[in-house]
Amino acid sequence: MKYILITLFVLCINAEIQAQSAEHVVPDTIMAEQELNSVEVKGISYSRSRGRVENVDLIGQQQLVRAACCNLGESFTTNPSVDVSYTDATTGARQIKLLGLNGTYVQMLTENVPNLRGAALPYSLGFVPGPWMQSIQVSKGATSVKNGYESTTGQINIEYQKPQGIDGVHANAYFDSDLKLEANADAGIHLNDRLSTSLLLHFENRQTHHDANGDGFMDMPQLRQYNVMNRWAYVSQNFISQLSVRFLRDERNGGQTGMGHGYTTENTTNRYEAQWKNGITFDDGHNTSLALMLQGSWHDAWNRFGQTRYDVTQRNAYAQLMFETDFTDNHNISLGASVNHDNYNERTSLANLLLTPPNETTTGLYAQYTYKLDDKLTVMPGIRWDCSSYYGSFVTPRLHIKYSPTEILTLRASAGKGYRSPHALAENVSLLASGRTVIVSDDIQQEEAWNTGGSVGLAIPLHGRNLELNAEYYYTYFLHQMVINFDGRKGMHTLSFENLDGNSRGHCFQIDATYPFFDGFTATAAFRLNDVRCTYDDILRPKPLTSRHKGLLTLSYKTPLELWQFDITGQFNGGGELYDRTAFPAYFQLQAQVTREFRRFSVYLGGENLTNYKMHDPVINADNPWSAAFDATQIWGPVTGAMAYIGLRYKLEKY
Repeated sequence: MKYILITLFVLCINAEIQAQSAEHVVPDTIMAEQELNSVEVKGISYSRSRGRVENVDLIGQQQLVRAACCNLGESFTTNPSVDVSYTDATTGARQIKLLGLNGTYVQMLTENVPNLRGAALPYSLGFVPGPWMQSIQVSKGATSVKNGYESTTGQINIEYQKPQGIDGVHANAYFDSDLKLEANADAGIHLNDRLSTSLLLHFENRQTHHDANGDGFMDMPQLRQYNVMNRWAYVSQNFISQLSVRFLRDERNGGQTGMGHGYTTENTTNRYEAQWKNGITFDDGHNTSLALMLQGSWHDAWNRFGQTRYDVTQRNAYAQLMFETDFTDNHNISLGASVNHDNYNERTSLANLLLTPPNETTTGLYAQYTYKLDDKLTVMPGIRWDCSSYYGSFVTPRLHIKYSPTEILTLRASAGKGYRSPHALAENVSLLASGRTVIVSDDIQQEEAWNTGGSVGLAIPLHGRNLELNAEYYYTYFLHQMVINFDGRKGMHTLSFENLDGNSRGHCFQIDATYPFFDGFTATAAFRLNDVRCTYDDILRPKPLTSRHKGLLTLSYKTPLELWQFDITGQFNGGGELYDRTAFPAYFQLQAQVTREFRRFSVYLGGENLTNYKMHDPVINADNPWSAAFDATQIWGPVTGAMAYIGLRYKLEKY
């Protein structure tokens, strides 16, 4: 099946190059939605926001459809800033890295409300279906204090499809050579000129036992997911209210493929969540508004790795009240208060583990001032005070500056603190896919780090078009950190969660360029250097499983009538260190996709990892999974080879 789809992919490319058609396709419209004094642009492709004081990458719908984009984890394929990799070789869970550091230091937001935290983190990238997303904003470095204190290396905010933006039916079907099937549908209706509702559905299924390398372990787990969301929106001239309720069930079964009492993994998640946002505008002339945002979730996860069990239930409640006003055209003030409550109930078969904190309530106050001098200068200092029932009080200062002396040049600088309450196993459950003895220190501290950085952006007119150049550097320095130490001084074949004793820091430098060579054809090239080091057993060494270099080149071409779109992306991933300080090699990956647009539907055909590069032994000691030396967590590259896919997108809207 894999080779049939790859052959079809090649034949389709040849046919597309020769095909000519005069059929006209109505281009996507661009909608701007004003919500609580912030403008969100929809329907555009990847761009870097020049107007915002923060360094933000905007991934729009046109960028999302340039790849299969089955879920959030597959949405960053063409983005130069975010890395996505597998956490282990048994569960299929993915993690992101931003500024060279793990996704635990990236604050996840859904529609500007903190979400997908704690126990939801290990599999969260698979919990957000791609067709549900309207846009993604990636903010790098210290971010606004409005959304809390947890952001250390940045924020990722997900905007779902809005009920007021849907009046009809959209559907998406996907099938790949690994025999994975996905189906998505969303339907919306405008009940009147103010009230709208929509229903979003997602189903995915893969029940095969792929073992291409013959090590006896499934390359990817069996997977089944049900995902349902219902949204309501009431929009009037001065009042906005949005309500969302959601249910998710995710089932993953992996491990050895043989019958009998082999090593198997089971990971089942039930998640319920609701979000309610309300905003009222008092004075349009001064953008004076008051907003109340509420979020609640109940997350149940059952995990088994061989004979090790770890189950967790996390109940979360979040509320935020915020007020904003423009004193003048140059001065803005934002004030707010928030409360966040987490309750953890963890059960494990591992002995002598103290998992903390089981309960934490954090209340906070913030103030943020913004000074704008035309479009040239923006200065935004902010500060928040929070009090945790477990860790006590702490202060989070942050500062952003943007200076644009000309239309060509944009300079940004930022500095600020980030804090985080670590949860050893809830956030790192995939590390249990090994034979190591797990040790959790009984005095794990709250994590605390400084992040400083800046960027230089250039928009250089060249042959009637703008060459967009960007160079940025960020430095992250930890004052307190939960360090995950493998095979350290506490013994060989151990996994130890302990407090940082020494230095831990990360340098990240990136340069990228985007240029539209001619109508319909755009290229983006990027290079990034990461130098992330942490002290393990009194030795400052590179962070394991972190590539030091990354290069990326994306090419996108859309024909004049927008009937065909061709996308190709190449990634070079540099080498790094394994747990034992031996090196893993650099590797190159290639993916491509072709899309044919029709009036009400489109067909896309593509391939991933077309270089067919994969790790030879993703599972260490696969022939003896009950030994202490067994390890399925040292994943530094692809675990599966070339994959081809085909998909269909359909829309039926009122015009």
